Amino acid sequence: MIRTLAKSVREYKRSSILSPIFVSLEVVLECLMPLVIVWFIDAINSGAETGELPMRVILSYGGALLGMAVFSLIFGMLSGRFAAHASAGFAKNLRKDMYYAIQNYSFANIDKFSTSSLVTRQTTDITNVQMAYMMIIRVAIRCPLMLIFSLVMSFTVNVTISWVFLALVPVLAAVLMVVIFKVHPIFERVFHKYDNMNRSVREDIKGIRVVKSFVREDFEEKKFKATSEDVCKNFTLAERIMAVNAPVMQFCIWLSFLLIFLLAAIITGNAMAAGNKAGTVSEGDLTALIMYASQILSAVMQLSMVLVMIIIARTSAERIVEVLKEKSNIVSPENAVQEVKDGDILFENVSFKYSKDAEKFALADINLHIKSGQTIGILGGTGASKSTLVNLIPRLYDVTEGAVYVGGVNVKDYDLEALRNKVAMVLQKNVLFSGTIKDNLRWGKEDATDEEMIRVCKLACADDFIQAFPQKYDTYIEQGGTNVSGGQKQRLCIARALLKDPKVLILDDSTSAVDTKTDAIIRKSFRDQIPNVTKIIIAQRVSSVQDADQIIVMEGGKINAIGTHEELLAKNEIYREVYYSQNKINGENTAKIEEGGAENA
Repeated sequence: MIRTLAKSVREYKRSSILSPIFVSLEVVLECLMPLVIVWFIDAINSGAETGELPMRVILSYGGALLGMAVFSLIFGMLSGRFAAHASAGFAKNLRKDMYYAIQNYSFANIDKFSTSSLVTRQTTDITNVQMAYMMIIRVAIRCPLMLIFSLVMSFTVNVTISWVFLALVPVLAAVLMVVIFKVHPIFERVFHKYDNMNRSVREDIKGIRVVKSFVREDFEEKKFKATSEDVCKNFTLAERIMAVNAPVMQFCIWLSFLLIFLLAAIITGNAMAAGNKAGTVSEGDLTALIMYASQILSAVMQLSMVLVMIIIARTSAERIVEVLKEKSNIVSPENAVQEVKDGDILFENVSFKYSKDAEKFALADINLHIKSGQTIGILGGTGASKSTLVNLIPRLYDVTEGAVYVGGVNVKDYDLEALRNKVAMVLQKNVLFSGTIKDNLRWGKEDATDEEMIRVCKLACADDFIQAFPQKYDTYIEQGGTNVSGGQKQRLCIARALLKDPKVLILDDSTSAVDTKTDAIIRKSFRDQIPNVTKIIIAQRVSSVQDADQIIVMEGGKINAIGTHEELLAKNEIYREVYYSQNKINGENTAKIEEGGAENA
């Protein structure tokens, strides 16, 4: 895990190294200052006994302390600056690396994590790791050094009293380990709750119009309240456990002071009774020991804070590494085919399921041949796996069994970019990005000219409404295309796909928001102007596919029937039922059609 995360440090290695160096220099000066104070106090006491205290002694010790304090401050500031620079840069690189990794994911990889979880990992989890990294390269270096140097220096002052520190440190460490052991599982759980809360917010924002139209604000508020309270409850439990740390630390600090004074009094009393003035604990020694006690125990307290942050960040780091280590299960092979010859499509004994553990196939026993240039319609009820079928053509998913061929070549043998550039797909969910109409169209072809864009927009019946805008093709589209209608959005998405100059064009229920007249005009322009492009149209309306060369009727993940409009109307019950329900044919005409169908049969 650490090795994977460390790759994102990159150009911030220098800052990551300089921060610990400067913090080490800061600690050395802070640990030497109590010793200088001891010498200063001893010099004052010696001067008081002799009645002489030269000004140069005061100035030399005072100047030394002032210089050490100034340099300690400078080193601390530099350490903080480099730590902030390194941690912010590390977080920036992590976000970039995660983003690029996600861009390479297949649909199956996205399904594995879920969109809400990926957003949480890109935001909250990276922020936690950033804070932990900053504390590791600064505070986590400072605390152990402060602990070790202060212990060593305290032993140089008084060996007997210094054993107090060695006795208390293991107690604090034991408390800390118990806290870590108890808190880590809670934080593992709480970040999954974060995903649920993020999912709730995302759904509400995305579906705000539906929420308001059905007056379901109260319901959504209650749902969000439940998820946020769930997060709050887990965090509160973790904070309660971690809160034990502070009082235990304070107790140990005051106990150490008490023991220092007690032992100093005993040692001094015994030395005075024995007439050994040199064996007493001087004021300077006592001052230094108290300062070292404060440094040692405050170092342990700060270390506990760092470890708590690391506990939180550890769970976040594991979630980030999962994303970074996840490899797309769909990649281009070596020596991949770079050119798609034509739009000929063949499904050979294809079966597919979304998960290896799934009990049932989403698609089963699909054998289908679509000739290049044909127009194919696909009809079927909800859940018939119509979208699943066409998703296999540009290799958005890989087949579980069998093979899919485009232009006579197995799709697994193509370079992914080459394949998807020639298989244009307008998905069910039409997505437009913030930017001008030109910006959105150029997703299909980056260097497209104005003439090319106008041509495809005319094909998709989008040019008329674009020309009606004051800024025409420079009209700004809001995020998600909220400032255009559903039908306009669909036509822009179709134009964007056409700009790729595809060999195969797949329209996945992409004219559902378009009126029947415009739908018919679009299909006619496709038939007349792009006859060599294989066109696959998934639709709910029979009128959208009835003039297709072949119509595929799907049911339960299988092909129920294939034929022309007339053939299916005569022979296929499912198709006939859909056609009658949409066209409201009266009983007499229905009987005639059925009679005619029976004779033809």
